Amino acid sequence: MLVKERMTANPITATVNTSHSEAVALLRHHRIRRLPVLDLEGRLVGIVVEKDILSTAPSPAASLSIYEVHALLSKLRLADIMTTPVLTVTEDCPVEEAARIMIAHKIGCLPVMRGRDLVGVITETDIFETLAEALGAGAAGLRIAVRLQRHRGMLHRLTGYVADAGGSIVTILTINEADGEHKRVTLKIVGAQPDQLQAALAGDADVNVTDLRVVDKPFEPLLLGV
Repeated sequence: MLVKERMTANPITATVNTSHSEAVALLRHHRIRRLPVLDLEGRLVGIVVEKDILSTAPSPAASLSIYEVHALLSKLRLADIMTTPVLTVTEDCPVEEAARIMIAHKIGCLPVMRGRDLVGVITETDIFETLAEALGAGAAGLRIAVRLQRHRGMLHRLTGYVADAGGSIVTILTINEADGEHKRVTLKIVGAQPDQLQAALAGDADVNVTDLRVVDKPFEPLLLGV
């Protein structure tokens, strides 16, 4: 999966001359947390995130009057507070590489470029949504998590058990463990007989079932302190 398939195209932008107050209005109106910043020729030169806006506003404890605060912020331009240079990726960057870059640099988004043109933004929310879809979040079915020996043919063996039990795989996600000898596999399956599948998996010494459950409705968050 590539960035162009998950990004927000034609993102809301600001310019280097956009004022602090105007930027706040853009963030609130569009319910976004980030603004790519363009120069007067339309080229990407920086980015401003919500925390940049908040950190530059005067403290409520300041002695300035409300009029002085507004006057001060109206003079502050994004050119003064933006992060520059800004890390970017291209449309054909794999989603997992965009995620790796965000993790490595501790940032929450990446502008997406086509040559010198800004064509989109991919955010941590887009990455979370991709992961949720890959794990079949919210979908009904049989959810199985297993720990496998990293032998050749193990995934084929696993999917064979699913097919023998009458199941079809909706999603499958594999993660290699640090020991280099095992991998964890999470599957969402429909149509399988749980008892038959569990018995088949239990009879394989190279397969350790860590979770097996029927999911008939999405999980709901717990409310505390209400």
